[in-house]
Amino acid sequence: MTARSLLDLVGNTPLVRLDKLFERSGLRVEAKCEFLNPTGSIKDRPARLIVERWLADGRLDAGSRLVESTSGNFGVSLALAAAIHGLRFTAVVDPMATRAHVAMIRQYGAEIVLADQPDAVGGYLNSRVETVRAICRQDEKAVWINQYANPLNSEAHFSGTGAEIAAQVEGPPDVLVAAVSTSGTIMGTGRRLKTEFPYMRIVAVDAAGSVIFNGRPGPRRLPGLGASRVPELLDASLIDEVVYVSDEQAIAGCHRLLRTEGIMAGGSSGAVIWAIQQLAAELAPRSRVVTLLPDRGDRYLGLIYPACP
Repeated sequence: MTARSLLDLVGNTPLVRLDKLFERSGLRVEAKCEFLNPTGSIKDRPARLIVERWLADGRLDAGSRLVESTSGNFGVSLALAAAIHGLRFTAVVDPMATRAHVAMIRQYGAEIVLADQPDAVGGYLNSRVETVRAICRQDEKAVWINQYANPLNSEAHFSGTGAEIAAQVEGPPDVLVAAVSTSGTIMGTGRRLKTEFPYMRIVAVDAAGSVIFNGRPGPRRLPGLGASRVPELLDASLIDEVVYVSDEQAIAGCHRLLRTEGIMAGGSSGAVIWAIQQLAAELAPRSRVVTLLPDRGDRYLGLIYPACP
C-alpha cells in the first residue's frame, strides 16, 4: 500500500531486545525504536494527531499560524506536519536547542524565534512560553499547540505508542521505564499499558535539575529530558518511582547503548538505559522491562557524541 504522505508513516515502530546490554543483569529489556519515525523522533506522533485533529474540527484552517515552544524534536515534527498541510509555523526555541534541530526546522520552511533570557528557575521553558503568548496576542491567526497541557499529546501515546507496545511485547511486562519532559509520553503509554497489564510498575526517568516531581532546580544541558515547570498533563499518581539521571550519566548511557547494541540515540534514551541499569538490583530476576528510545543521536553530534579526532 502506498502512503499518501510521510505523516501516514508515523508510528508502528518496532520493539528490539537489548540482550547484549543487559545480559549480566538477567533482565529482559525490550525497547521501542521511536527514532524510526519519519523525522527521527517520537514527537511525530502528537504533532500529527494534533494538527490533523484540529484541522478536522475547524480549530485550524488554511490561514492558521501554528506556534509552539520547543527544545527541538517537537519543533521538527510540527514543521513537517505544517509543511504537508500548507500551514505556517513559528518555533520558539532557546540557546540549548541544537544547531541540527534549528536547521531542520528552518529547512521545512518554519520560522525560528529565539527566547534567550533565562527564567526564574534558571531554564528557558518559562521564557519560551511567555514569548509564545506574546506572539499569540499580536497575531489573531496564531494558534498555540501547548504540548505541556494539550490532552492530544498523551492521547497520541495512549492510542498509538501504548497500544502498539501491548500488541508487540513477547510477554506481559513487569515495568515501563520512560523519560519525562512534557509527560505526554509516559502518561499516555503508561495508562494504556496499565489497562492491559494492571500490575506493572511505571518508572519515570527525570533529569537532575528538573522540577517535574518537585526536584530542586539546577542546570541541565541535554534537551528533551526534564523541565523547569510541572506539566499540566502530569498525573503523578500513575508513577510508582522516579529515577533522576545527570547529564553525564545520560551521556554514558548513550555510549553504552551504541557500543553494545549499535543504536545511536539521543540523551533521553541514554537516561533510560542508565536508569534501567540502576533498577536491575531491585527487580526480580528475569523481570520484563519495556522502554522507549525517543530519538536519533545524529542530531547531538558534538553534544553527546564528540567529534572524531
